[in-house]
Amino acid sequence: MTERTIVIDHGSGYVKTGFSGWNEPQLVFRSIVNYLPCRENPGPSSAQRRLGLGIDIFHPDTFSYPVQRGRVLNWEGVELIWSFVLERFRQKHKDTPVLITESPLREPADRKKTLEIMFELLDVPSLLLADQLEMSLYASGLLTGVVVDSGSGLTRVQPFVLGRPLQPSGKTLEFAGQDLSAYLTKSLFKEDGHPNKLYQLETVDTIQMSKCYVPQNLGEALDFHRSLPSGSDERNTYLLPDGTCVELTPMQRLAPEMFFSPGVFNQQGPSIAQAVVGSINTCEAALQPQLIAHVIASGGNTLYPGFTKRLHTELVTDQSACPNATVWVGSRRNFSVWLGASVVAHLSTYKSEWMTKAEYNER
Repeated sequence: MTERTIVIDHGSGYVKTGFSGWNEPQLVFRSIVNYLPCRENPGPSSAQRRLGLGIDIFHPDTFSYPVQRGRVLNWEGVELIWSFVLERFRQKHKDTPVLITESPLREPADRKKTLEIMFELLDVPSLLLADQLEMSLYASGLLTGVVVDSGSGLTRVQPFVLGRPLQPSGKTLEFAGQDLSAYLTKSLFKEDGHPNKLYQLETVDTIQMSKCYVPQNLGEALDFHRSLPSGSDERNTYLLPDGTCVELTPMQRLAPEMFFSPGVFNQQGPSIAQAVVGSINTCEAALQPQLIAHVIASGGNTLYPGFTKRLHTELVTDQSACPNATVWVGSRRNFSVWLGASVVAHLSTYKSEWMTKAEYNER
């Protein structure tokens, strides 16, 4: 191993990458590619069209996410993103090893394709594939606990004991940040709610980060917002890119309630708190007190004001849970997976799990 490793955490919504050993990734960008029309193929098919990164401002409706709900749907797009990352970080160090985090939902065929791209096309000298939830665990400094990770495409709950996942107890909820974004897009742009428009994406992102929060009690929060005279609270207003000033509805500001009351937003499945309790209850009784006392929040959705407090409140008030539930939070928990991978890149205990290009060629 060299002193530096390129760490790539490729999620459904964003790519976080940089050299190991840093406190945060040096490059974060949307996991988006676009297909631009060409003379040979001006239609909607992607065949023989020019592939680019990000959103093209002249063709804002041509982009797509190559990774959706933790699954790779477009390997050509993934390869382009990885090529861009390695070209940027290998300018002076061609022999730099690479660590890629992978979703627990990945199939064996996905791992095989990853190895093929990295070793055959991108000429990586050595590679480590690391489980995203396990990396979040390492970022917390704990070896035993329940990782609650909520990102763009998935919300996942996974108990760990001494660094090993209790696989049958893990739970995956297919509602996450993109569903919250879709709700806001539809409610804000009722007559023109197509998500593939750059200004709409930026508007929704800004509103989510600056205006939305998780209430501690949905009914009380709704009553409070509805009792306010129109225009009395500037936090309820937002200036759209076209110069129009809109007043956000109570449910728009309280949209992250989706994670705790999915049924209110027509989402299927249990809430995050119910998933945590259900996951822990499937573990051995002797392990449950230690697990509920180490609930580790990670992922961008856990940054919403009030999120971790609400999760803790629901866990301690659940009659089937342990009253001494504790939610562990870090200031950089939106980068937990990357940070954990940055640590693991240099742990001697993972030395045997690295694969070199020579080993790949032999196999």
